[in-house]
Amino acid sequence: MPDEKLARALRAKIRRQILCEISRNGKMSVHQIAKKLGVTEYTASRHLKILYDLGIVDFEMRPPEKYYFIRLKSFKKLLDVYEEVTKEMKMYA
Repeated sequence: MPDEKLARALRAKIRRQILCEISRNGKMSVHQIAKKLGVTEYTASRHLKILYDLGIVDFEMRPPEKYYFIRLKSFKKLLDVYEEVTKEMKMYA
């Protein structure tokens, strides 16, 4: 079910962070993502694989690296709304 895939993608904070970084910066390599988030390349790669398997991100090869991007244009809109909602929630916390 698509809604379950979406819930799984957004469940882990690191995946939300990865998606936000890619959304802001465009195509990014595993190395760039790992450096930006302060995690290992293994960790970033593992979460990118999950997002790829869910059909949310895709990649293009630019040897020696893969560059990931958000496959679904509507997903960028969802991330914007998600960030907006979390900011509003913080105001009431």
